Amino acid sequence: MALDRFGRRIHYLRISLTDHCNLRCLYCMPEDMTFRPNAALMQDEEILRLTRLFAELGFDKIRLTGGEPTVRANVVELVRGITHTPGVRTVSMTTNGALLPRLAQSLAEAGLQRVNVSIDTLDPAKFRRLTRWGDLEDVWDGILAAEEAGLKPVKLNTVVVKGYNEEDVVELARLTLEHPWQVRFIEMMPFAGATRLQVTQMVTAAQTQARVEAVFGPLEPVNDGKLDGEARVFHIPGAQGDIGFISSVSAPFCASCTRARLTADGVLRMCLLREYEIDLLRPLRAGATQDDLRTLILDAVWNKPWGHGLAKGMIATNRVMSQIGG
Repeated sequence: MALDRFGRRIHYLRISLTDHCNLRCLYCMPEDMTFRPNAALMQDEEILRLTRLFAELGFDKIRLTGGEPTVRANVVELVRGITHTPGVRTVSMTTNGALLPRLAQSLAEAGLQRVNVSIDTLDPAKFRRLTRWGDLEDVWDGILAAEEAGLKPVKLNTVVVKGYNEEDVVELARLTLEHPWQVRFIEMMPFAGATRLQVTQMVTAAQTQARVEAVFGPLEPVNDGKLDGEARVFHIPGAQGDIGFISSVSAPFCASCTRARLTADGVLRMCLLREYEIDLLRPLRAGATQDDLRTLILDAVWNKPWGHGLAKGMIATNRVMSQIGG
C-alpha cells in the first residue's frame, strides 16, 4: 500500500500515453506546439513494466490520458496489456473523442471500461474556435460510438472559459435530460503557456451552477452531495443523466486526493498543480532494479504535497497541460 505523509492512500494513477494531440485547445497549448520526439517518451514495454510495478504497490485504478491518448500508435494493444495487469481493477480514458468512431469498439474489446470525452460547446463554430482545429461532428460521433461500444457511463468534460463558452453550459446540461451521461463542468486551471487566459477568464463552479439553475431550477444533489472522484454531482429533476461540477481552483478537494500522474516522458508527478516530480524513465533505462524503482515511487508518494498553492499565487510553470496528462 502506498501512503503519503498525511495518511492518504494513493491508488489512482493517470498515465499519459503521449504528449501529442490532434487538436490545439486554446486553454491547453499554443497552436504552434512542439511535441517531444517519440524516443523521449515511454515505449510500450516501459509503460507496461511501470504499470505492473504500480499495481504491485496497490494502484488499482488507471486512467489513460494524453495529449490525446488515441493518437498513440498501438493504443489498443497497449490498453489490452494494461487492463490485463494483475491488481488493476478499473481502466478508463480521457479523450477528445475525435478518433473514437473507429476505435471505441476495439478499445472496449481490449478491456477499456469507460471514457470521459472533452467537449466544451455544442456550437460547431465555437468548437472550432476553442479547439482551433476540431470538428464537433467528429466528437459527437465519437460519443455515440463510445456508448454503442459499452464504454459507459459516458462522461463529458467541459472546461468553462469566460468569453468563449460560459453561456453554452445550459445546452450541455440539457443533454442529461435525454441521455444517461454525466456532463461535468470544470474550472479552468492555470499552467504554463496560456497562464494569462487561464487566470483572467476562469469561471467558478458556483457561477456555472447558478447559470444552469437559472434555467432548470434547483438541482438535486446526488450521493448526498459527496464527491464522485473530483466532481460534486447533481441531477435535473426527471433527467436521465447527471451534472458534475469540478471546483479545483475555487473549492479544492485536496484532502481526498488519491491520485498520482505518470507523464508521457516517464516522470511521476504527485500533484497536477505543483512542480514536484520524480523521473522514473531515466533510471529505468539506466538499468534500475524493481526495488530501486519501487523506492523512488514510494518516496515520491510519501512526499506528495497536501494540495496546490493557487490561493497563494503559486502556479506550476514547468509543463503545459498536455505535457502532464490532466
